Amino acid sequence: MSNTVTSSPPAARERRQGVNPWLVLVIACLAQFMVVLDISVVNIALPRIQNGLHFSASDLQWVVNAYTLVFGGFLLLGGRAADLLGRRRLFIAGVVLFSAASLFNGLAQSSGMLIVGRGLQGLGGALVSPAALSIVTTTFTDGDQRTRALGVWSAIAAGGAAAGLLLGGVLTDVASWRWVFFINVPVGIATVALALRYVVESRLQGVRRSYDVAGAVTVTVGLVVLVYAIVKAQSFGWGSARTLGLGAAAVVLLGAFLWIESRSEAPLMRLGIFRVRSLAVGDTSLLLVASGMFGMFFFASLYVQDILHYSPLKAGLAFLPVTAGIILGSGIAQGIIKRLGVRNVAAFGITVATIGMLILTRVPVHGSYVSNLLVGLIPLSLGLGLTFVPVTLLGTSGVAREDSGLASGLFNTAQQVGGSLGLAILSTIAASHTSSILRAAGASVTAAQAAQARVSGYQDAFLAAAIMLAVGAVLLAVGLRRRHMREIEAELAATDGVTVAAA
Repeated sequence: MSNTVTSSPPAARERRQGVNPWLVLVIACLAQFMVVLDISVVNIALPRIQNGLHFSASDLQWVVNAYTLVFGGFLLLGGRAADLLGRRRLFIAGVVLFSAASLFNGLAQSSGMLIVGRGLQGLGGALVSPAALSIVTTTFTDGDQRTRALGVWSAIAAGGAAAGLLLGGVLTDVASWRWVFFINVPVGIATVALALRYVVESRLQGVRRSYDVAGAVTVTVGLVVLVYAIVKAQSFGWGSARTLGLGAAAVVLLGAFLWIESRSEAPLMRLGIFRVRSLAVGDTSLLLVASGMFGMFFFASLYVQDILHYSPLKAGLAFLPVTAGIILGSGIAQGIIKRLGVRNVAAFGITVATIGMLILTRVPVHGSYVSNLLVGLIPLSLGLGLTFVPVTLLGTSGVAREDSGLASGLFNTAQQVGGSLGLAILSTIAASHTSSILRAAGASVTAAQAAQARVSGYQDAFLAAAIMLAVGAVLLAVGLRRRHMREIEAELAATDGVTVAAA
């Protein structure tokens, strides 16, 4: 039986037939903004959270990684469930869970309670994001409108991470760190109310409702074990039995996930979808970009507070140009993508972002915001804005309509898993370098020496992030050829006859 997409019943369609599709985009983007913002909004609040709930320095990153790992691990299941149960239904369920978990986090009384709550938030986000992106891609089928809609989506998704730093600073300074979680509750309630009124239900028909829970569990646990092994490698030793054992367990679990997917009648991740070269290369490049980007936000926020001694509010304001740069870059990308080509714009954007990251490798202890930090943040943010629009097109175009949920889930998975792994790797690099310097200094370490050791660790992390970005640019340049881009760029060119440079 062929796979078809069915919408809501006639009565529901009649109630919503006059709804502007751009209003649907606003609703989807509102939820996505809340989900993405929550990844970074806690970064500015981390020092206050650490003191309030008594986190150790090595465990603090789990406030971020508990969210992103569960988010990334269950995104594919969320995408599959959205296709089968209904995109609007999963969208609303995810927003409700996300908002409830946010309230739980705001009331947390211990580090363990907060980490559990962050995991629940990640599960809610895993239901929201693929459903929201799938709603957008199925609502906008015209090539030109779809590009514009995905441009807005990309700006919201990328800008949300930067805006979270500003909002986190304001809430932490004016109220307390708990309000970085409480703020999600009224936003979630408003989003659910709007979705119930204006978003039309859609789902696949003609397929058996089967959910690959085993696949979701093995990939999530495998990723958690892998990140834990990387985080603990500094204290265990890279060649220790515990590190190697954890690494082996992660490989076995991820291998089991691939085995399950290759034999399942209704796989969480149909491996055949990676035959779409644009999707495979686009998602891999996004994984690398996210690895560097998440680390940048984490270490830059620590640098301005712990080294430059900014208040949370001042630190949040310091990242306001990043939001503006990402939005500006996204707008430029929409304007040039038809003339220069999807692949070329993405590769150029990552290259510009890499230059900005390399500038950050020179941040000093006694630094200046304008001459040492802003000069790197401007090209970095512009480059990210230029990158996300074309990469979103690569990751969600050229697939069958029945695979839209899977493609959306894979795209979001690449971003969240990349962020988790990248942060774990960069944190380990920074901590190892800092510890090495402090051990060499001996027992009598001055405050100035300790600050220099931390900054040296940050510099190494920024350098590693720049390498990740550069590899993503190279992958796009060598991994995609004209034949791989033909369907996507023909669809774009057909909207107004513009010739696309895809050579």
